[in-house]
Amino acid sequence: MKRVLIIGANGQDGTLLTGLLNEQKIEHLGVNRQGAFSSSGKLIQSGTLADPSFIEGVVKSFSPTHIFYLAAHHHSSEQSEKHGDATLWSLSLEVQVLGLAHTLQALKANAPGAKLFYASSSHIYGSPVESPQNEISAKVPINVYGLTKVAGMEVCRHYRERYGLFASVGILYNHESVHRKQAFLSKKVIQATLAIKKGRLKRLTLGDLSTEVDWGYAPDYVDAMIRILDFDRPDNFVIASGEGHSVREFVQIAFAQQELDYREWVEEDASFIHGSTSRLVGDSSKLRGETGWTPTVSFAEMIGIIARQTKEQDKEADE
Repeated sequence: MKRVLIIGANGQDGTLLTGLLNEQKIEHLGVNRQGAFSSSGKLIQSGTLADPSFIEGVVKSFSPTHIFYLAAHHHSSEQSEKHGDATLWSLSLEVQVLGLAHTLQALKANAPGAKLFYASSSHIYGSPVESPQNEISAKVPINVYGLTKVAGMEVCRHYRERYGLFASVGILYNHESVHRKQAFLSKKVIQATLAIKKGRLKRLTLGDLSTEVDWGYAPDYVDAMIRILDFDRPDNFVIASGEGHSVREFVQIAFAQQELDYREWVEEDASFIHGSTSRLVGDSSKLRGETGWTPTVSFAEMIGIIARQTKEQDKEADE
């Protein structure tokens, strides 16, 4: 019987995975910044990822068979990352690397047969030397997030090769859902279209509309994570749609679905801080071939689903 530990349970992917496990009545435990929580939301044990005794205690008491390490300290594409910021480095290393090492060490000592999934990111490729990128493409990270995700992948490789632990890595490209936080572009654009439709907003200002992104539907990517742990051996896998779409395309579709012409409402501001303009598009052919995974929702369908669910959330909030 599966016993699932979700580290980073409050994020988008953790929320989706928790909901899926609840539907399937699979026993699970969530870990967030405050500590470990039962499936009913009750705090079981306080602690942080920086404390190895906390992680070991959770693993010992719960005896997980599957661990999804989804915790991350990251920024949206329009937020700056200050490479010299000691706090940013400290938090990023604590979550992306140190907490992961503590988890794998706890598994080695207490649950060596458990399977771990580590959520890495397309940011490991930074300014890619080739497009699309696959599992063996050169890693040239250009920000703290990408650098620490590479380090996390190396931690997984170390425990996999030296100790024989099942530590798989998913290299996740942008994936969206209604659970995205406010700072993310997808959420910002969709909420703006709904606000403009209601007459509550006059203008949406964005950065470079020509920036190209590989976008997918988050529930599909959670399905990929599960398939990766169900695979018979640990490995690294790119999780991506394989399609690049510009921010302009995203905006145009989102506005059109609300019967609006984005050109009347959206303006570009070059002073806005945004991420790299490098073409990050993933080649997920290895994942598809080994696990049978394939996206079930198209780019336009994804935008429509998120808009509809966001509208429903707003309606409930107003009532």
